Amino acid sequence: MRWWTWPRARTRTAMGCPPLFSRMDSLQRQDLRRPKIHGATRVSTQNLVPYQTPTLAYLQRLLWIRRASSMSHINEVWPNLYLGDAYAARDKTKLCQLGITHVVNVAAGRFHVDTGAKFYRGLPMEYYGIEADDNPFFDLSIYFLPAARYIRTALSNQGRVFVHCAMGVSRSATLVLAFLMICENMTLVEAIETVQAHRDICPNSGFLRQLQVLDCRLRRETGRL
Repeated sequence: MRWWTWPRARTRTAMGCPPLFSRMDSLQRQDLRRPKIHGATRVSTQNLVPYQTPTLAYLQRLLWIRRASSMSHINEVWPNLYLGDAYAARDKTKLCQLGITHVVNVAAGRFHVDTGAKFYRGLPMEYYGIEADDNPFFDLSIYFLPAARYIRTALSNQGRVFVHCAMGVSRSATLVLAFLMICENMTLVEAIETVQAHRDICPNSGFLRQLQVLDCRLRRETGRL
């Protein structure tokens, strides 16, 4: 079993918005976007009006009104990509039934969801741990690209990825949204609507601001102005 555990982020800013992606220019992001995951249902918000990154108030309203019809401990929100909570993370029988091959714990650590690679020992699963706090001032953005790369690689190799935190609505949801934006070329609004069609999510205000910065950056790079 291979496993990764990323250390606690050390960079924080007053508004929860980091100086994002100083290394993004050197990353060949076109590689992250191939291959596409086929068979997905993408909720499109494209129209004749040029896209603009929404305000925080708009995003919070969108998260409130676009709610999933049902929700369980684990939900498939994109083909072979699952989002869920700590209960599902500890249900090894359920994970095996779903054919999960990769577990991404965004609440790793002794005082959070302390599973770790040892918990999944003997199972055909890889473990990837991120010690993140569900705090508006926590810099989760430094994990956007590494996590997106990890998820994309797993899906490209016919894997099934389960991303979780404690409740499956903030930390893990934020990384799933970032993955869809980076690897599936979605806007922030499209990513939220896509995930919300299958599971209620509620990233905290700081994480939403970090996603806004990502949205602006991707919009500039892809010419969606």
